[in-house]
Amino acid sequence: MFRRPFQLREFVQQFWFVASVSILPAMLVSIPFGAVLTLQLGSLTAQIGAESFNGAASVLAVIQQASPIVTTLVVAGAGGCAICADLGSRTIREEIDAMEVLGVSPVHRLVVPRVLASMAAAVLLNGLVSVVGVLGGYVFNVVLQDGTPGAFVASFSALAQPSDLWVSELKALIFGFIAGLVASYRGLNPKGGPKGVGDVVNQSVVITFLLLFFVNLVITVLYLRFVPPKGT
Repeated sequence: MFRRPFQLREFVQQFWFVASVSILPAMLVSIPFGAVLTLQLGSLTAQIGAESFNGAASVLAVIQQASPIVTTLVVAGAGGCAICADLGSRTIREEIDAMEVLGVSPVHRLVVPRVLASMAAAVLLNGLVSVVGVLGGYVFNVVLQDGTPGAFVASFSALAQPSDLWVSELKALIFGFIAGLVASYRGLNPKGGPKGVGDVVNQSVVITFLLLFFVNLVITVLYLRFVPPKGT
């Protein structure tokens, strides 16, 4: 990653591609995610008489958990599949072997820009998805559950802290790295011609999803263990 020369043009092209194919699906998926979390938490808080904390619970759930997961699932499903298919097709056409014969490192030339592009796109899209998810949850809480706008915002501002956003962005950064790395690795190792390319694309998506949920669990446990909640 730190070898020179850095493939800036390739990085910009890959970043623009991943962001362009992921931004609209990520925004559309974040709305129902935020709405479902808000409605579910709203019904639970109503049962225990804690409606005033609905805003904080739903917003923190969207920012910490739903937003990075949704963002990277879309990045892996859209951009990661394209990266894996591109590298896989290059491999079966023996372009990768030709690069190695010429003394050009395929990892430095092709993999590094794509992994960095996935990381950058995931981090930036995560911020956008967080905003859209929170706004969607706010609208559904106020419209469908007769929530009070002031109480929703007040409870969120009372319990949220900047570290909640930082851990969300950290998750997106790590998840983007995993998505780009898995897609690139599987793309460079297809077997069986064109059918093998299709197989490795499917494998990259499944492996990425499994790793994302496992790593998300680890990061969440560590965050809740070492970062005290606001007001404690």
